[in-house]
Amino acid sequence: MSGAHLACFFLSWAAASDGRSPRFFAVIGRLRIGWVGWLGWLLAFSAPAQELNATLGESVLQVPSGGLTEPELEVTVYRPPGDGPFPILLVNHGRAPGDAKLQSRYRPVLVAAEFVQRGWAVVVPMRQGFSKSGGREITGGCNVASNGEQQARSVRRTLDWLGVQPWADVSRNVVAGQSHGGLTTLAYGQAPHPGTRLLLNFAGGLRQDSCTAWQRGLVVAIGDYGRATRLPSIWFYGDNDSFFAPNVWQEAHQRYVDAGGRAELVAFGRFGSDSHAMFGSRAGLPIWLPKVIAALDAAGLPTRVLHPAVMTSDVPAPPASGFAQVGDLDRLPIRGDRARQGYQAWLAADGPKAFAIHAIKSQWASAWGGDRPLLRALQRCERGAQQPCRLYAVDDQVVWAPE
Repeated sequence: MSGAHLACFFLSWAAASDGRSPRFFAVIGRLRIGWVGWLGWLLAFSAPAQELNATLGESVLQVPSGGLTEPELEVTVYRPPGDGPFPILLVNHGRAPGDAKLQSRYRPVLVAAEFVQRGWAVVVPMRQGFSKSGGREITGGCNVASNGEQQARSVRRTLDWLGVQPWADVSRNVVAGQSHGGLTTLAYGQAPHPGTRLLLNFAGGLRQDSCTAWQRGLVVAIGDYGRATRLPSIWFYGDNDSFFAPNVWQEAHQRYVDAGGRAELVAFGRFGSDSHAMFGSRAGLPIWLPKVIAALDAAGLPTRVLHPAVMTSDVPAPPASGFAQVGDLDRLPIRGDRARQGYQAWLAADGPKAFAIHAIKSQWASAWGGDRPLLRALQRCERGAQQPCRLYAVDDQVVWAPE
């Protein structure tokens, strides 16, 4: 393989893996196997080539530039069959460590499927400075309140652009976000588009370890957003969030409500190995989806399933086996550095995801993002083992047990 081909392979793998999670880059930094070792691992056990999910009507569009201070924005759109106009769910992405330009395009296919099948268009903008969006990321330094407000400019620009798209009914829109995207969503609520009906905050915030008393700054910033926000919101936080301890989001919520904001807090306790990943996990759907559907119904927004086959069916996920916690590497039934490192990288990836093994042959394969990750992981593992493999873990649960 030539150097050019190898570079192209690596870049396509990076895009396909959709490694947005900050934990993904943290794991990469900790694994000291060298550049050659990483390339070998990528060649043998890479994530799939990026695939557009035709059943979800996925396309990548651009919000055009509005001048020097308003660069073009990369936008992923998922649409149901037909011409619309469709109500809009706008989803805000999180932030991975490092250069925002190197962050992959966010593809929340599980969330998109739930809304597309109910007749919604799901719109996912990459904010200014992220991925292929133009301009530089505006951070605000340690001023986290300003950071959120600057991020919210990309949200409002996207909704204004949607207002002239014939397939979009921007008079009925909901804005959601996870992690940094949750903070963005709450900041956006201070000056929303007139068609926004509801805000959804999934583990919202921004961890800034280099800033003095960053947790206090985050609490105050979120609390202050409540003064100017009149839209209803639902907040989802778990106890074992690796970014934000319960006292942080509990106090932020209380300050927000005391300031006049309308926010229902859903404190769902522990979730898998890290509740920060609940939103992207298949196992998280029973936690947030019924709450959101009830809120949409109360607001007079569509909830009935119109297109039940929007995604190609995956193999069914086995139930949790209790064999191990998903993050317990010592319980992994196959040994060796490559297997351990591959599993660590898989743990750090966002869902939906699956890890398959052949315990006797010490064969393994992983898949995440895109469509049918369970089937893809099994097929890859079986190509190497030349025998049937079994799923070891799906999303945040171990499903494997010794036969």
